[in-house]
Amino acid sequence: MAKTKVDQTVSVGFQGFTPGLGAFFRALTANNDRDWFLAHKPIYEAEVRQPFGALVQALAFAFATQDMPLRGDAKRSLFRIYRDVRFSKDKSPYKTNAGAVLSRDGTTKGKGILYVQVAGEDGPFLAMGFYRPEPGDLASIRRAIAAKPERWLKTEAALREGGLELVRGDPLSRLPKGFEGFAGSPVKEVLQQRNIIVSRPIAEKRLYGPGLIDDVVSFATSGLPLLEFGWKALT
Repeated sequence: MAKTKVDQTVSVGFQGFTPGLGAFFRALTANNDRDWFLAHKPIYEAEVRQPFGALVQALAFAFATQDMPLRGDAKRSLFRIYRDVRFSKDKSPYKTNAGAVLSRDGTTKGKGILYVQVAGEDGPFLAMGFYRPEPGDLASIRRAIAAKPERWLKTEAALREGGLELVRGDPLSRLPKGFEGFAGSPVKEVLQQRNIIVSRPIAEKRLYGPGLIDDVVSFATSGLPLLEFGWKALT
């Protein structure tokens, strides 16, 4: 699939991150406490939140111009850096990654998302699909796959055309209840998945310029068939 190019006017508000992005998170990992963070919060705002917000705004504009149903903004799309430590043994107060979500409703809780991570232990990457869906939603997607396996296989073919493969991580050890008859089917593996997602790493050097917008839009264009399949299943 040809790479989608974004109109250059889209990138005006986002010119890329700087190496200060990685430097901030490396330092935070070594100094994950409130006093250190408060002293360095201006760096966080300048190196992480401001450019990341500009990236999300640029992506939302690019998707709107191409009639892609993915929305977001600098206020709602970025995940907070503050960890919820109430039920965790790890009481570190801050996350050591930076991620954002674009979705149909513009919130991080949307069903079917584009996830952009620009820093973290896993490195920068893109992901798209249905991550940790509610049990009822996952059941609906599985029923849609089982009802029309040929449609799902066409979806997988469209993803492969865009250079994407379904992530086959953390599957069930056996087919879920009600789907046992698909033991010999080509859709067996997907029916065992807990998450229905595709993913692609971001080369670190791509973080430092407006070309990152093109990369994300190209990935989203290639992954859109997966979202469209799931959205139809959930209607």
